[in-house]
Amino acid sequence: MKTIKGPALFLAQFAGDEAPFNTWDGITKWAADCGYKGVQVPTWDGRFFDLAKAASSKDYCDEFKSQAAANGVAVTELSTHLQGQLVAVNPAYDTAFDGFAAPAVQGDPKARQAWAVDQVKLALSASAHMDLTEMATFSGALAWPYIYPWPQRPEGLIEAAFDELAARWRPILDHADQCGVDVCYEIHPGEDLHDGVTFEMFLERVGSHARCNMLYDPSHYVLQCLDYLDHIDIYKDRIKMFHVKDAEFNPTGRQGVYGGYQSWVNRAGRFRSLGDGQVDFAAIFSKMAANDFDGWAVVEWECCLKHPEDGAREGAQFVKDHIIRVTDRAFDDFAGGEVDHAANRKMLGI
Repeated sequence: MKTIKGPALFLAQFAGDEAPFNTWDGITKWAADCGYKGVQVPTWDGRFFDLAKAASSKDYCDEFKSQAAANGVAVTELSTHLQGQLVAVNPAYDTAFDGFAAPAVQGDPKARQAWAVDQVKLALSASAHMDLTEMATFSGALAWPYIYPWPQRPEGLIEAAFDELAARWRPILDHADQCGVDVCYEIHPGEDLHDGVTFEMFLERVGSHARCNMLYDPSHYVLQCLDYLDHIDIYKDRIKMFHVKDAEFNPTGRQGVYGGYQSWVNRAGRFRSLGDGQVDFAAIFSKMAANDFDGWAVVEWECCLKHPEDGAREGAQFVKDHIIRVTDRAFDDFAGGEVDHAANRKMLGI
């Protein structure tokens, strides 16, 4: 068994225009002061990361990592959630997602998609320069508007969507293989890969590609009423990253999974700071340890109530309290002895 690394913090929700959240030096010092040992980096945030330079210059990557290390944290993974989203966008969401892209390609879906593919490949190259072995992303979605359809979906619509999704990602996965980096799709509502079944549909179409893997985040399963513990056992060989995020689901006679178009505060399903929701993290960390997961436990803060800085500080301690330092021996070894094959055969009567 292996001990999970952590705690680490995903910086996307904390980056801002005010110190210490607007520079790499400032935000890494702050994260270390909160108690974190690692940080996950959003590659789209130019306030502290130059993706193009990272993809072309190992010296830049070494300096980037060195500054973080000097401040007390390691770079755990790079994230391309926003760029991955743009690899596949249904036209219904063109306007909503345009803001994720560079200004030069906004309003041009084909150019935007090509830009997104290039961005994800750049992040994979940058990951290799930083000696990282996983990268976080979203799959994007072509079929999501038809998740719960009326009228019924035309025959073959979903198959066509997943065929196209796989065709767009296959060259990226091949580039990931050249870089020695696993692509870890966050299984997330809003993405075509939003549960185990859809991940399997995609995995089959990319030929069970070795670089096609999962980012496990139980909060998204709580809100779908999916068994997030069983999911770990089913996909243990594909789970390569872990977001530690809490959630709660409190259905009423007025609303359930779909939330009635309400704000996050007023939904039956809500994201919460660690320890304030319903996720059984003791069971999750136990399963992760038993399944030899040796990646990072990365806190992602998305609470609808608590201040982010409070959530971050509490989250670091929460993860420390839940990481299991795995044993190097069995509890009953004291009662054992040397292997005696003759004695074993005698005990069995053979």
